Amino acid sequence: MSHPLSNSSSITAFAVTVDAADARRVATFWGAALGRPVAAGADEDSASVEEDPQLPGPRLGFRKVPEPKAVKNRLHFDLVTQEFDPEVQRLVGLGATKLRESNGGLRYATLADPEGNEFDLVAV
Repeated sequence: MSHPLSNSSSITAFAVTVDAADARRVATFWGAALGRPVAAGADEDSASVEEDPQLPGPRLGFRKVPEPKAVKNRLHFDLVTQEFDPEVQRLVGLGATKLRESNGGLRYATLADPEGNEFDLVAV
């Protein structure tokens, strides 16, 4: 009998999907942040940021939900960069809000996308 967590699973992770008030707005931010295109047909109800074989990371989906974001995310993105300060400024210019910065051994900034979804930018 094979182990239930063996490599024989037929499941593959396809995307990370985020709730949104305006899916196209948030997808546009993340597409610009990651240098990836927003898929054709994006609207306020449903939008996605395409995978790019040249860039690491999953497909990102955004789906409109009726309720607003109310609490801190249980899941967030960690982005890494060698150009920390310029990238923080670029993300803020795209519509992110810088919430805080830490430099206690690991330098990172916590930011929020245009709908308040937190993410970290980590200096490497």
